[in-house]
Amino acid sequence: MAGPGQQGLFPDDEPEEGLVVINERTIVRTQDGHRVVSVAGVVLAHYTVGERMAEAHAMVSLVEQGWASQTAVACAFGCTSRTVRRDQRRFEEGSLAGLGRPGGYPKGRPRIERSRARLVSRLKADGVATREIARRLGVTENAIRKQLTRLGWRPRCGEQVALPLGDPVLPAHPNLSAPEGSPGEQPSPSSDLPAHPNLSAPKVQPVEEPASGPDLAADPNLSALATSTDEPLVVSLDTDPADRTGDRLLAYLGLLDDAAPLFRDGQHVPRAGVLLAVPAIVQSGVLSVAREVYGSIGPAFYGLRTTVVAFVLLALLRIKRPEALKEHSPPDLGRLLGLDRAPEVKTLRRKLARLAALGRAVEFGRRLAEQRVAARGEAMGFLYVDGHVRVYHGERTLPKAHVARMRIAMPATTDYWVNDRDGEPLFVITTEANAGLVKVLPPLLDEIRALVGERRVTIVFDRGGWSPKLFAKLIAQGFDILTYRKGRSRRVPARAFRRHTRILDGHKVTYTLADQEVRLLRGKLRLRQVTRLKDDHQTPVITSRRDLHVVEVAYRMFGRWQQENFFKYLKEEYALDALVDYATEPADPTREIPNPRWHEIDGKLRKARADLVAMCSMYGVEAFVNVETRRKTMRGFKIANAKLAAPLAAAFRRCTRLEAKRAKVPRRIPVGQTTHGAVIKLATERKHISNVLKMVAYQAEGELVRRITPHYRRADDEGRTLVQTLLAAPADLHVSEAEVHVVIADLSSPHRTRAAAALCEDLNRDPVCFPGTRLRLRYSVAGG
Repeated sequence: MAGPGQQGLFPDDEPEEGLVVINERTIVRTQDGHRVVSVAGVVLAHYTVGERMAEAHAMVSLVEQGWASQTAVACAFGCTSRTVRRDQRRFEEGSLAGLGRPGGYPKGRPRIERSRARLVSRLKADGVATREIARRLGVTENAIRKQLTRLGWRPRCGEQVALPLGDPVLPAHPNLSAPEGSPGEQPSPSSDLPAHPNLSAPKVQPVEEPASGPDLAADPNLSALATSTDEPLVVSLDTDPADRTGDRLLAYLGLLDDAAPLFRDGQHVPRAGVLLAVPAIVQSGVLSVAREVYGSIGPAFYGLRTTVVAFVLLALLRIKRPEALKEHSPPDLGRLLGLDRAPEVKTLRRKLARLAALGRAVEFGRRLAEQRVAARGEAMGFLYVDGHVRVYHGERTLPKAHVARMRIAMPATTDYWVNDRDGEPLFVITTEANAGLVKVLPPLLDEIRALVGERRVTIVFDRGGWSPKLFAKLIAQGFDILTYRKGRSRRVPARAFRRHTRILDGHKVTYTLADQEVRLLRGKLRLRQVTRLKDDHQTPVITSRRDLHVVEVAYRMFGRWQQENFFKYLKEEYALDALVDYATEPADPTREIPNPRWHEIDGKLRKARADLVAMCSMYGVEAFVNVETRRKTMRGFKIANAKLAAPLAAAFRRCTRLEAKRAKVPRRIPVGQTTHGAVIKLATERKHISNVLKMVAYQAEGELVRRITPHYRRADDEGRTLVQTLLAAPADLHVSEAEVHVVIADLSSPHRTRAAAALCEDLNRDPVCFPGTRLRLRYSVAGG
C-alpha cells in the first residue's frame, strides 16, 4: 500500500467526457455537437451529431473495413446490431443514397388518418377505453396507442392527490419553510404538509385568506395578494430548487399535474428582467382561461400552467419558436419559471400538439377576448379590422392570395385580426381559403357583437371591404363604418377645404379637410365624406358617424396604420409568419375558384385585341396619309393596302372566335376539378394557439409601455425598445418567505434607469404572486 503522500502506480483517471473507445485502434469523440471517428489516429468520419446518413456510413465503414465488429460498433453508437446489419444491407443495395431514409410514411405500417386525430383525442378525453376506440375505428389497439402517444397522451394514474407520506422534514429554505411565527404548528386535517408559500395540498381552490405570519399580517397589500392570482397551489417534496428529481418522479408515476415553482437566490440571473411582465400576464387572465378551457394536459412535470407561462415569457424574450431554444441554456431559462430546467424543443412541441388535439383554440381566443373587453371596454369604441397574408413556401398545393407587399399572388393563408382603438390586438380568425374582407366582415361582426354587447362600435377597415350593399346591412345591424372610398370620384373644389387643428389622445393633429354628404346605391344610402387635402392629393374617407368632429374622423381613419405597424412588428419580433407545424387538413372541394381555363382564353383574347388595335392603328395611319389625287376612291385605297387589310380581317375573326370560346367556359369552377388528389389546407389549430399566446405577450409588453410612458419622455418613439431592454436585462433574485425580490441591473443611461425604477414602483403598488405560488413579486432597479 502506498504511504502518505505517495501516489499509486495506476491512478484512477476519469475518462474524458465525450470519448468512446471501441477498441485499441478505434475511438469516437463527441464535442460541441460534432463527432469524429478515428482509426489509429487517422480521421475516418467527421459529421454533426444527428446526421443519420453520415452516422450510418461511419458505422458501415468501420465494419466493412474490419476495424471493429458489429457488436462493438452498435454499443459505441448506442444502437443494436440489427441496426448495423440493416445499414450494411442498405449500403450494399443503394450505395450511400440507400442510407438515407425515403420520404413519406413507411410502407406496410398501419396508420390512422390525421382527420381522425381529434376524434381519437375526444374519445380518450371522454374516458373511452383504448380497446373500444380501436373497435369503433376499425384499427388495432396498438395503432390507437401510438396515435395517442403522438398526440401527447400519457397513461394517467388518476388525479394529483396529496401523498400519504407523513410530515416531511424540510430544511430552512425560503421557499420550503413554514411562515415565521408558527413553529410547531400542526398541519391542517386536509393536508399532510405544512402551510408555506410554495407547499400546499394539491388541487386546492383559489386562496381566499393569506397565510398567517407577521410578514404577511403586517402587509397593507394583503387583500391585493389574496386576489392577485387564482392559480391552484400544488405540492412539492423537493428540497433543492436546483434539483427537482422528486417532482419528476411524481410526474412519471402520474401523481403530479404540474411542478410547483421553487425559486432560489441568484446574482445576475440572465434575462430575469422578463419577470416584470408577470403581473400583466396574470391580469390578462390567460392562465385562468386556459385552465377553464383545457383543464389539464395530463400528469406531467411541465403542466398546463408552466407551458402557458413558458410560451409567453419565451415570446417576450424573442425566442420566437421552440427550435430557437437550442441556442439557450435550459437551467438559466428554468430559473425564470421556478424550475431546475426549462422545457426544451421536443417537450414544447408535444405540449402544443396536446393542446391542439383538444380542438379548443377558437374558444380559448374568444374567452381571452371577453376578458380583454371587460378590462379595456373604453378602447372598444373603434375596432380596426384587416387581413394579414402568411405566405407559404412549402411543397403543398394551397390556395393563392394576393400579397400586397410583394405585389404577386402566392400560396398563402389569410388571418383577419381585430385591434382596438389603441392598436392592441383583440382576437384573430383564420379564413377559409383566403376569403376577401367583404365576405369575412359579416361573420366577423357577429363575433364582435357577441363580445362587446350592445355598445356603439365603429368598424374601421381599408378599401378591401368596400361594398355599399354591405354598408347598408352593417348600418342596419347597429354598426358604424369608417373606410376609404374606393374607385373614381369627383374631386372636391379647393374652396371647400378648411384647416382644422385638435388635440386627440394627447397629440396635436392638424389636417386640411372638406366635409360633405354623398349618396350611394342610387341615392338610397346617404353617408358622410371627409376628404383630406395634402400636396394636391385628395384622400376621401366615408363614414356613417355624423356626430364626430371632422378632425376625429380623419384621425381615426389614418390610425389604421397602427394595425399595419402591428403586423410588421409581430412579423419581425414574434415571427408571426413562421410555420408552427407542417400538418394539413381536408378542405372543401366544392369551394369555387377562378377557372384557370377561362383565364387562359381571356389572356389570349387580350393579346388578340392588342394585336387588332395595333393593326387598326397602322391601317388608320395609311388612310390619314393617303393622297386623294392618287387614290380617289375607297376601292382604290383598299386595293393599294391589301397587305394590311388581310391580317386585319384575320385578327377580327380571331377575336370573334376567342370571345365565343370564352363564353362557353364557366368563369368559376369547384376547386376539386383543378386539384390532383385531395383538397387540403394548412392545419390551423396549433397556429391559432401560437397566435393567441403571442397576442398575450404583445399585450403584456404594451401594458408595460403604458405604465412607463408617464416617466419616459421619448416613450412614443422608444417605449417598446426600452421595455425590450428591460425584459432581456439580467437581475438579482432575493427569495424570502413571502416574496421574490427582482433587482434589475441598471441600464445604459441615468434617465433610462430612472424610468425603469418608476416602472418598478408602479408595479409594486399592485403586487401579484407568481402563478402557482404565494410568493409576492417585488421589483427594483440596482441603480435606480
